[in-house]
Amino acid sequence: MQELFSQTPVAAFIFILTIITSLYAFSNEQIYGKFMLHPYSVSRGQRVYSILTSGLIHKDWGHLFFNMFSYYFFAFTLEKIIGSWQFAILYIASLALSDLSTINRHKNDFWYNSLGASGAISAVIFSYILFDPSTKFYIMFIPIGIPAVIFGVLYLIYSAYAAKQASGINHDAHFFGAISGMIITIIFFPGVINHFFAELGRMLGR
Repeated sequence: MQELFSQTPVAAFIFILTIITSLYAFSNEQIYGKFMLHPYSVSRGQRVYSILTSGLIHKDWGHLFFNMFSYYFFAFTLEKIIGSWQFAILYIASLALSDLSTINRHKNDFWYNSLGASGAISAVIFSYILFDPSTKFYIMFIPIGIPAVIFGVLYLIYSAYAAKQASGINHDAHFFGAISGMIITIIFFPGVINHFFAELGRMLGR
């Protein structure tokens, strides 16, 4: 753990803070009321802070585990690639940007709330894909690895479709988090576009 803090301090801090805050919320219902994103209030200039605090809490153990598992495999490596302050901006900005569509869509729904770091974690994953599109993603019950770029395309299509369906999952945040992560990465590293397509060419044997 000391090595993680010395080499990737921002990713390590977010990882520990999110786990601690989520675990605390499990035993303190009041934290949910204070930290959850409430689009109705935010659209009226209230509880704007919840755009960020909603990313520090999770619905249950499964929700927390899946998000932190995904974060662990990509965030630390990504910070080493892009740098600490760049990683901090990417994560925080994507967390906020991923919620904008949700706030707009549910601005008149008083009973709607949202929580979890999925939007920011999607940003981390898709930023990583730009640097290494050929890396293999392994999904439960699928015995072979899926190239990251193919996974990314399928993920965006699914998220866009699922966002139109009635469910308890904020797929809007997944989709717009992924898009935000790629845009911010390109702003910081314009050369990543050429690198990405060069890697695709190598994958295709060109």
